Amino acid sequence: MINTLTQVQLVRTNMERSLKTVAADPTVERQSEYYLENIRNIKSIDEFLADDRIFNYAMTAMGLEDMTYAKAFMRKVLEEGTDDRTAFANQLADTKYKTFAETFNFKRYGETATSFSRTQDGIVAKFHRQTLEVREGEQNQGVRLALYFERRAPDITNAYDVLADRALAEAVYTSLGLPQEFAMTDIDKQAAYLEEHLDFDMFGDADYLSKFLSRFSALYDLANGPVAVNSPVLSLYGNSNGIIPMGEGLLASIQKFRLGGF
Repeated sequence: MINTLTQVQLVRTNMERSLKTVAADPTVERQSEYYLENIRNIKSIDEFLADDRIFNYAMTAMGLEDMTYAKAFMRKVLEEGTDDRTAFANQLADTKYKTFAETFNFKRYGETATSFSRTQDGIVAKFHRQTLEVREGEQNQGVRLALYFERRAPDITNAYDVLADRALAEAVYTSLGLPQEFAMTDIDKQAAYLEEHLDFDMFGDADYLSKFLSRFSALYDLANGPVAVNSPVLSLYGNSNGIIPMGEGLLASIQKFRLGGF
């Protein structure tokens, strides 16, 4: 058994090595090689959508794997781009669609849209990180939520950024000790509450973010309990199966965290 906080800290501390382990996985390696060998030859939205291996890889890398079936929807996202304020992607609450349209910007760059590093090595790096998060989540969903929040934190500027993303919202609700019923209340009242209790301008600060993730992880385990983990990260320390408890000192420090400024 291992608590969420310990696993989150181990993965974050060994992020580079963890990502290299993911990249070396034969399945991931084959997927990445195919993507890199073929993405530069994609010259249009039609070609992009027609190659399922390319499209699915890109969607997964950008955190949109649940929408790979919705090609008509994604076509609209890509065809309208982001330059126009009224473009489809700009109207969607989930900013991942806007980021996707800006990354694969066929609207602006046409046939050269896939020639940039952000659409080649940049997507591969995102795919590796996304794969790491998914694999951690298969053993402990709390770890996946924490790693996802860490990745998205620099882009969070206000409460609505959180509320538009179910995973971000779940992490915040947990860290604030809010019941599930809170998510059913008026969206503006939720936003006002979050703005009052969190300093969104500070999520780009490493210390603030670490304290937030520590609080989330501790409260996640209090609600869900530690889980059995066969962890490749723990094996780096010669312990892949063991009970790692949450000590009284940690609980005391968590209780002293001051929301809104920690």
